[in-house]
Amino acid sequence: MPDKVLIYSRFPKAQLTRFGERYELLNGAGKRANEAFAAAELADIRAMITAGGTPLGADAMDLLPKLGAIVCYGTGYDGIDLAAAARRAIAVGHSPGANAASVADIALTLMLAAVRRLPVADNYVRSGDWAGAKPSPMMRPQAGMRGRKVGVYGMGEIGRKIAARVAAFETEVGYFSRSKHDVPYQYLSSLEALADWCSVLMVAVRAGTETNHVVNADILRRLGSDGFVVNISRGSVIDEQALVAALADQTIAGAGLDVFAKEPHAPDALTALPNVVLSPHLGGHTLESHVGMQDCVLANLDAFFGGKPLAYPVTSGSI
Repeated sequence: MPDKVLIYSRFPKAQLTRFGERYELLNGAGKRANEAFAAAELADIRAMITAGGTPLGADAMDLLPKLGAIVCYGTGYDGIDLAAAARRAIAVGHSPGANAASVADIALTLMLAAVRRLPVADNYVRSGDWAGAKPSPMMRPQAGMRGRKVGVYGMGEIGRKIAARVAAFETEVGYFSRSKHDVPYQYLSSLEALADWCSVLMVAVRAGTETNHVVNADILRRLGSDGFVVNISRGSVIDEQALVAALADQTIAGAGLDVFAKEPHAPDALTALPNVVLSPHLGGHTLESHVGMQDCVLANLDAFFGGKPLAYPVTSGSI
């Protein structure tokens, strides 16, 4: 009889197919476990699959008395109360690097779209303004990528791939991370120093209490009026209200965002601005990334139910 696994977050059914072939899934479809299932059904659950950004605290863990493993679908685990898991000796796993290439690709896409004002240009054609030779201040020539200084905040798997890609655009690349790495890019000693140095700030740092709203009004001011910020990390890393203000008063030139403080993001002051490019948290949403993340989830579950340490555990050294 297959082992039971609780599906804690809401996932499209297609993303769960491979797991269902090997395990008996109890799919709560995003509901709290005790709202979706009776206590008797939860009593023998030993493992769960969750999205790393979904809040998962001690109270939710305590509904599962035999819980021994929390497996995150994706690289992030910022929603997990790691201290609570540690107190109960619950192993936490994730999918490090599985979607790094796809996320780096969307970071570059957002950067180029923001710097070259692609949404504005697209609308200029669709609206008929181009055909009618209607002048537009948003269509004035802008500085391109050649010679720009691009700062990468966070030099994990995604940050490294972003840096390698952006270097191909004839830019200078610098970075700030909590430690120096053996990479061919200039290291800046602080986020403030990085923002002072660069005109494009690529946010690729892991989310957590120490990075909450770390990209604030001061950091945005340091980027300057020709500066851009691109965020593919988590919405919590940027102070969204400060970002709206900086975009509205042209403290910075523009932004590209794949993540938001609250998701899904409803139309508001941010979405009304013409100098921000938006995408619905689709950085890792490619066929290749999903296969990679599913491989990691299955490796973690197989190891756990086989009595072995998780194949991809979250550790204090995880970046």
